[in-house]
Amino acid sequence: MVGPFSAVDRRVVRVAIVGDCGTGKSTLIAAMASESFPKSVPPVLPPTHLPHNIYPDSVPLTLIDTPSSFEKQGERSEELKRADTVVLTYACDEPLSFERLSTYWLPELRKLEVKAPVIVVGCKLDLRNENQLVSLESLTTNIMQQFTEIVTCVECSAVTLYQVPEVFYFALKAVLHPVDPLFDYKRHGLTDPCVRALRRIFILCDQDMDGALNDEELNEFQVKCFNAALQPSEIVKVKSIVQQKVPDGVNSVGLTFPGFIYVNNMFLQKGRTETLWAVLRKFGYDNNLKLRDDFLPIPSMHASDQSVELTCEAVEFLNDIFQLLDTDKDLTLRPAEVDNLFDTAPESPWNNAPYKDAAEKTDTGYISLNGFLSQWALMTLLDPKLSLANLIYIGYKGNPAAALHVTRKRSLNRKKQTTERNVFQCYVFGSKQAGKSALLYSLLGRPFSNNYIPTTVEQYAANVIELKGVTRKILILREIPEDRLPELLSNQDFLAACDVAVFVYDSSDEYSWKKSRDLLDKVVKNGELTGYRTPCLVIAAKDDLSPLPRAVLDSFKVSQELGIKAPVHVSMKLGDSSNVYNKIINAAENPHLSIPETEISRRKKQHHQFHRSLIFALVGAAMAVAGLTACRVRAAKKNATTA
Repeated sequence: MVGPFSAVDRRVVRVAIVGDCGTGKSTLIAAMASESFPKSVPPVLPPTHLPHNIYPDSVPLTLIDTPSSFEKQGERSEELKRADTVVLTYACDEPLSFERLSTYWLPELRKLEVKAPVIVVGCKLDLRNENQLVSLESLTTNIMQQFTEIVTCVECSAVTLYQVPEVFYFALKAVLHPVDPLFDYKRHGLTDPCVRALRRIFILCDQDMDGALNDEELNEFQVKCFNAALQPSEIVKVKSIVQQKVPDGVNSVGLTFPGFIYVNNMFLQKGRTETLWAVLRKFGYDNNLKLRDDFLPIPSMHASDQSVELTCEAVEFLNDIFQLLDTDKDLTLRPAEVDNLFDTAPESPWNNAPYKDAAEKTDTGYISLNGFLSQWALMTLLDPKLSLANLIYIGYKGNPAAALHVTRKRSLNRKKQTTERNVFQCYVFGSKQAGKSALLYSLLGRPFSNNYIPTTVEQYAANVIELKGVTRKILILREIPEDRLPELLSNQDFLAACDVAVFVYDSSDEYSWKKSRDLLDKVVKNGELTGYRTPCLVIAAKDDLSPLPRAVLDSFKVSQELGIKAPVHVSMKLGDSSNVYNKIINAAENPHLSIPETEISRRKKQHHQFHRSLIFALVGAAMAVAGLTACRVRAAKKNATTA
């Protein structure tokens, strides 16, 4: 779909004209270009360019004439796929050509997966038999219901130039001001995303937050969107019309939200899509009814091992929003309350993976404050643009550029031996049935389950971890399916976003340990190759079962050889986590520690130390020689003076 245009953009709208041979395609184009009826036209015209000043939107058009023959089908198909909009013609004096629209042309467009809007145009209106007059509406109702890609139908005559300019105005309008995002053909009303966008606009305009737009607020809205004030008589007229059609659309204060919706729907019903789009675009919406990029100043990450977090200002706003929504003050939000929070967004971002079920909730499905803030932290980490957009959708009025900030590079944190991050991402590796998912579920406070469900896709868990009762950090666990590791490691930046890597094994299963050890070796080697060396921790899960001494001893020995901390033994079934989440945070806060040292890395380190020592020795020797030389020069000068 083509994005919003302006006179400054000077983008070109490409219009493909198709239809049966002899329906008047080429003549229609020639008449539009010359503003006169052509005496003769070639079978197919070359691309025809219309200047930008023909229509008020100031956007140029390129009209593409297409061949109708079967032999040129490939050429025609390519032009249709490139088109921004399609003009589909039939001859008003040939009923069969109209029937061919639904039996051939429109099915053909669908077969080619042409997504452009369609304008159905009846040409040669001047040749239609006056004894066979039929209204355009009755003629096209069925076809428009069957093929919703048809935006409008119009009849014209190239001989008299009747409605020839209107044909291409409708074609341009279908691109600049598309109907599909706004109108639900099945419900015959505004689409849900459109209603959500208008709800946000209404709330922003309702400055005194009394649930209605008074005359002053209506005028400010009018001036903002159309640069023209409403006369008092016009406001009275609008409210009078609304009150007749929607009784609850007006109250003692002014226009309510149902009334606001009715007014905008009225513009749409009258074919004035440009009016509704003028409102939407003034408040930052694109053709998909999402905020445009120029409304979303996302801070740039200059390195793969940086990440994005919410600023203190944004977190404070979210705390206030939570308190506002928590009307019963039980420190949780019901699912309906969360849905209400996002009813000014295109959709609730947490209804689908990876956010669904990624935060702490009560047994009744209510989300806690910690879960609420963790969910936002996860969304900011994975999709900063989505996070910022939703902050704005739900009412964040601060400077958007001050809502997010980029963290320092992880490699620099290791050099400085400290970190300023508040959100840590931990990759969870391990063999199948090792207990990875149980580690995630325990972080979210969920009860242990004996039912094993294989993890086939990555899943996340996020929660707030309190350190020493004062500091609060957000821990995000990312479970990596065993089978996906080779694919993930093929991306050299895979470990860049990892603060800590944990390797889980079933302490009662020797194969589980061997597999997890193999995963550990692969991840460590990848870190050495890519430069993204990461603190690591081994977790011996299912400690309630009978541990295998060999696996326990070997895991301890491997940890010791790698120079990382001893394995942490946990039993999620017994609720014994051994404070493992705090230990993960501790490893993340000390990014220079717990980094595995293999034989190769030790040699590199020794070589580096030797190289540095050699440089220091050479520098020292050079300084000594320089000092001795200086002493000899001074002594020689002294002797010369004495003599």
